[in-house]
Amino acid sequence: MRRPIVAVVGAGKASEAARDTARRVGRAVARSGAVLICGGLGGVMEAAARGAKQAGGVTLGVLPGPDTSQANPFIDYPIATNMGQARNAVIVQTADAVVSVYGGYGTLSEIALALKAGKPVFCIHPPCEVPGARIVESPEEAVERAVAEARERIESSEGKGASAS
Repeated sequence: MRRPIVAVVGAGKASEAARDTARRVGRAVARSGAVLICGGLGGVMEAAARGAKQAGGVTLGVLPGPDTSQANPFIDYPIATNMGQARNAVIVQTADAVVSVYGGYGTLSEIALALKAGKPVFCIHPPCEVPGARIVESPEEAVERAVAEARERIESSEGKGASAS
């Protein structure tokens, strides 16, 4: 079975509290054996990638611009899209599950896109007054639940592929 991919979404400009929460999420993603995907820039994205790297994880950064050098230093694999905010769709479609850590309208768009695509979304902090998004108490709970549901989705899709062969 392939490794689950967990998106961490949140504000590009974040408070220290938000960055601390995001680092904890990133560490938990790495420790679970999942791959972290994010927008590849600063704030929550950089903090989550830093946490994942500190725990030996793998990070993907889907960048809004055309230049991979814009990625934060904790991104292993930068993906330049030159799509601006439309890159949020790429992040969500690539992820098996989404963890939201603080944020604004961009984060809300990722939550909405994920829910529309049938992906599980776990919110630690606002903005999560969105039907279908599940509010959790801690970064560790968010990642534990996200990875468990991601693994179920992967097993289900791989089982369908095997039976079709």
